[in-house]
Amino acid sequence: MGQEITDLLNRVDGDAFARVVQAFADPGQRWFFSGQGRSGLSAQMAAMRFMHIGRTVHFVGEVSAPSIRKGDAMLIISGSGETPVSVGFARIAKAEGAKVVTLTHKPKGTLAGIADVTLPVPIEKTEQFGGSLFEQSCLILLDSVILAMAREVPDAHGLMLHRHTNLQ
Repeated sequence: MGQEITDLLNRVDGDAFARVVQAFADPGQRWFFSGQGRSGLSAQMAAMRFMHIGRTVHFVGEVSAPSIRKGDAMLIISGSGETPVSVGFARIAKAEGAKVVTLTHKPKGTLAGIADVTLPVPIEKTEQFGGSLFEQSCLILLDSVILAMAREVPDAHGLMLHRHTNLQ
């Protein structure tokens, strides 16, 4: 498993990754994260990490998520890039004037065609079950985005600890 992840990460387009990091440049921008199934779980974990460094983040479908508006941004994780719900959310976000960022292993798919920024996740072959390599890699890539952003946040680790749940 580790070797598969390492090999995949070595194939990631550095320029595309930099465009994703740049998409998150505005610390005041509201972000909406989405994905279906296990991709959605990866998106939820990533959203929490963005919240930990002080970003305003919502997960689409949560009862407390507001409506997306002009000036907001949406990150969608979709392996196929064709999941009807994800494509629909991207179209709504664009119609409202929001920026759309996607991680997908189908960079020529419908979702990538809608997105402003696409990070292709280069799946070639895997011994793992289902889409595990894709979901693992998306989380690692988004953790790498967080790390790049955290370098600009004074005491990012202290902020994360302060924002971590205290209801345990």
